[in-house]
Amino acid sequence: MPGESVTTVVASRHNAYSEGDVVLAYTGWRTHALSDRDNLRQLDPAVAPLTTGLGVLGMPGFTAYGGLRVIGKPQPGETVVVAAASGPVGSLVGQLARIWEARAVGIAGGPEKCAFVKDELGFDAVVDHRAADFASQLRSACPKGIDVYFENVGGAVWQAVLPLLNNFARVPVCGLIAHYNATGPGEGPNLLPATMLSVLSKSLTLRGFINYEFAAEHFATFLREVTAGIAAGRIRYREDFVDGLERAPEAFIGMLEGHNFGKLIVRVGEQSNE
Repeated sequence: MPGESVTTVVASRHNAYSEGDVVLAYTGWRTHALSDRDNLRQLDPAVAPLTTGLGVLGMPGFTAYGGLRVIGKPQPGETVVVAAASGPVGSLVGQLARIWEARAVGIAGGPEKCAFVKDELGFDAVVDHRAADFASQLRSACPKGIDVYFENVGGAVWQAVLPLLNNFARVPVCGLIAHYNATGPGEGPNLLPATMLSVLSKSLTLRGFINYEFAAEHFATFLREVTAGIAAGRIRYREDFVDGLERAPEAFIGMLEGHNFGKLIVRVGEQSNE
């Protein structure tokens, strides 16, 4: 299984890395790995906890930053809506929207996650997608419609969002977790005709993306801005730890079912600086 890890260098023949260095590496799910590439990223625990390299200062954080900066382009006073708002991507999307003077509306599952999004992350509003009247609540939370919708979910959430999109709304599409385990056509109406009609009639921008598309131009700025935001207390994050590599499959399935709260991290070895 592929994946990134926060790792300690135990031996090195590369001039840039020495034994004891802590690096972010694309190791996959394993306890030890070899790397013949020089694209490792050194981490400094004096700047931020090492685990943030897997979350708010890593791939999920840059996914939020890149998608919102390059595709969403929120303007002051606009309404930005993000699904999975308590997760590592959605939580940063809303906080960046607020920093950039837009209005942030989050969608999350359950009272505890909704309270975290509203009270700790500072979103302007939050809606529970498990509520029976979810679509009505979302409409009330967005009285001026939606200018940017950061798509992480798809499914019933997209069905509720679609009629609220304003003319020229932007939709960065980075995930469709409601569809990942589908074995056939989903329940509910076929939204393709309605989606395409809205794309045409409202001049919508929908763009799927993978975060590394923006790395060359924006990653350094992302690290600088988000690190400063964390240090100043303007950006908050949450991490959810599971101990033991043998529990990684269980943790991964739980994440797809929404059991995690914040960035899910499988802890293989003890970290003295957590």
